Amino acid sequence: MQDVSTLVAQAREGRPRAVARLISLVEGASPQLREVMAALAPLTGGAYVVGLTGSPGVGKSTSTSALVTAYRKQGKRVGVLAVDPSSPFSGGALLGDRVRMSEHASDPGVYIRSMATRGHLGGLAWAAPQAIRVLDAAGCDVILVETVGVGQSEVEIAAQADTSVVLLAPGMGDGIQAAKAGILEIGDVYVVNKADRDGADATARELNHMLGLGESRGPGDWRPPIVKTVAARGEGIDEVVEALEKHRAWMEERGVLAERRLARAAREVETIAVTALRERIGDLHGDRRLGALAERIVAGELDPYRAADELVTGLTRG
Repeated sequence: MQDVSTLVAQAREGRPRAVARLISLVEGASPQLREVMAALAPLTGGAYVVGLTGSPGVGKSTSTSALVTAYRKQGKRVGVLAVDPSSPFSGGALLGDRVRMSEHASDPGVYIRSMATRGHLGGLAWAAPQAIRVLDAAGCDVILVETVGVGQSEVEIAAQADTSVVLLAPGMGDGIQAAKAGILEIGDVYVVNKADRDGADATARELNHMLGLGESRGPGDWRPPIVKTVAARGEGIDEVVEALEKHRAWMEERGVLAERRLARAAREVETIAVTALRERIGDLHGDRRLGALAERIVAGELDPYRAADELVTGLTRG
């Protein structure tokens, strides 16, 4: 058992090993998880969380690395959660070394962590909300969350980030895929990366057209900007940072930032409660109550919905 208060104090001092241990406790669903979250609660709320999503190959890792460089030039501490597909063998992150971000490995003002999805759909790891809390409490000014890049189930990042950045690239059919995926509903800032390739202007025009088609905004509402970048050379990254800051200022002015964070906290509580309930139901396999309800359903005495209601009522009563 590790001393949580010492780990939290060391994380606040910027010690990467302490941050790593806290996130490991989160990922491993440690018995100390509740103690960790209780210790972190008064220390959170200061970080700006930016989610980056898009199809594989659009340059999410390269763009994330370029954004880290830009924010470090401003003197800000940056945390990066890079969510990767799980290895079918070890359960760990397939790209855990994060080669593209290795240039920041020795920077004490940057903390980079790879997290495995472990089968969780939606492009994020199930432990991502708690890991974000760890980085927030550790004093990160900006937290960049890079999703798996699984395509049409990438929309979960919008529920975890203050601002969602959707990356596209020319020649990948991303415009059509975006329309299918509902990506047009979640993006606060759109980035057409690899803008030095043929078709970049056409991709930006198509995206602008599609945003216009789906638009139901009133006066003063946020209009997502489209920024063209060549992240590998750092081109256009300052414009992305400017767009992010404008969106943050707009949210703070309108009260949208507070609303998003309230919704995020409510969703987190709901997820924890549902997970706890699911675990209790999982323990019922072979239990007399579940077997008795199944027998009544087979006999036509009870429908599955009533049976589920009775089961939930019995569980909540203890």
